[in-house]
Amino acid sequence: METSFALFDTAIGTCAVAWGERGLLGVQLPEADATRTRARMRRRFPGARETTPPAQVQGAIDGMVALVNGEAVDFSAVTLDMEQLPPFPRRVYEVVRAIPCGATLTYGEIAKRLGVPVEARDVGEAMGRNPFPIIIPCHRVLAAGGKLGGFSAPAASPPSGACWPSRGRGRPKGPTSLTAWRALIRFLRYGSQHVI
Repeated sequence: METSFALFDTAIGTCAVAWGERGLLGVQLPEADATRTRARMRRRFPGARETTPPAQVQGAIDGMVALVNGEAVDFSAVTLDMEQLPPFPRRVYEVVRAIPCGATLTYGEIAKRLGVPVEARDVGEAMGRNPFPIIIPCHRVLAAGGKLGGFSAPAASPPSGACWPSRGRGRPKGPTSLTAWRALIRFLRYGSQHVI
């Protein structure tokens, strides 16, 4: 199966998306710059070629750009290829993908919906590895008591998995600083008139 990817600009920086014959394989939120986002995609998807996205993928890109700009977007028609993912995270992502705009769930509520109420930590770990941020809205999942943070985002700080840019020396300044990321997550969760 051939894998392709494309970079695209958003209000939060240069993001990327990878796809194959069966749908999207992953979404990458911005790194410090486009070069680092591209390098991250090459590490995540070795052998993938950078190319112009087909119409269905472009539609997903347009939706992600619109969502980050505050528009209400329904990603339910976007085809995701989760064949390579273990069964439990796939089930978690299916529940999270169904959280409507303006709503949130806690890790524990997701675990209960999956019939495993003692597995909230496993739900959090799956969310910390979400390969499709924005499309599978990890920003709508909260810690116990409705707080920011939790198993995938301790102390409301950006997690280091697929849902956030990498930490450390490569952390960008300016619009993607820690303060801006916290503001973005609040906006994505609660949006203007709860559209996100």
